[in-house]
Amino acid sequence: MEFALSEDQRMLQDSLSGFLKDAAPLDTIRKIAAGDKVAADALVTGLDDFGLSGLHVAEDHGGLGLGLLDACLVQEALGYAIAPSRFMATTVTAHALRHAGDAHLSAIVAGEMRMGLALTELSSRRDGAGVTAEKGRLSGTSLLALSAEESTHMLLADAAAGLHIVETPDNVSIQTIDRTRVFSEVRFAGEESEVSLKPDDEALAVARLLAAADTLGAAQAMIDKAVAYAAGRQQFGRVIGSFQAVKHMCAEMAARLEPSRALIWHAAHALDTGEPEGLVMATLAKSHLAEAGTFIARTSTEVHGGMGFTDLVGLHYWFKRIGVNRQLFGSPEQCRLDAARLQGWLETA
Repeated sequence: MEFALSEDQRMLQDSLSGFLKDAAPLDTIRKIAAGDKVAADALVTGLDDFGLSGLHVAEDHGGLGLGLLDACLVQEALGYAIAPSRFMATTVTAHALRHAGDAHLSAIVAGEMRMGLALTELSSRRDGAGVTAEKGRLSGTSLLALSAEESTHMLLADAAAGLHIVETPDNVSIQTIDRTRVFSEVRFAGEESEVSLKPDDEALAVARLLAAADTLGAAQAMIDKAVAYAAGRQQFGRVIGSFQAVKHMCAEMAARLEPSRALIWHAAHALDTGEPEGLVMATLAKSHLAEAGTFIARTSTEVHGGMGFTDLVGLHYWFKRIGVNRQLFGSPEQCRLDAARLQGWLETA
């Protein structure tokens, strides 16, 4: 058995990373975070031209037919560059529709449908709130929807865990600490569901796995930046990377992150091959990366000293991306609780 990426997978990640290095430097990310729609649209268009919208769509619908492991490699590269993208919403939607044989998949690949993602009802429990579905019509409010502002359609979860494809209604942007992405509060007032799907645990598992992969990329970037800074910054006539305390900080960051990559790859492989443990592993990957990412974000900033808090270095963009990912689709505590339920250790609420 081969426990490594294939040559095609390495080429996919390397080519995307090379594109993002040129198309999304820190100056461009600053413009996007400040609300520059032109810069954001140019980057998103470039990613669409890269073919990401069809990566997880079957070849019968015009896509590339690649698996979740490939999708995680793409999301890791996007997280490393803290690039805004519809890729997460598109991939989760494609996975949810994988058995539907639906014409929407072809429209997604062609760029005729731009997807948003609203899975609040699956990842949190809000008594007496949320979106309800009655006779195919939706009403209520979904919080923290991803990529809704620039979307034409959304994958939405209702209060009964059913999934719907619906045209994006009126929505209000929510300002989070992560300015590299757009989150929204989406209000439904009787809109009709174009496609209604039965509850599917994999939709949330895939969303959580991609969020974990995004954190993996952002955390790796923060480690790389800390090591590069420690190798060049001098104090008392020596580079600070020669100090034992700084060595230990960098080594502990690397030690925390390295097992995380294997955890994500294993979870993606399990979901791709339909292994029963796939749901649990994806949920635990999200929980683990949330906490490992938080540690790395804090420690990398400490290695930079006072410079770590300045906009000049820009570490805060990665720090905040990791912070929002920690809560997106469920906190670490919620993920572990869901993993316990999936394994039958707790009664289902």
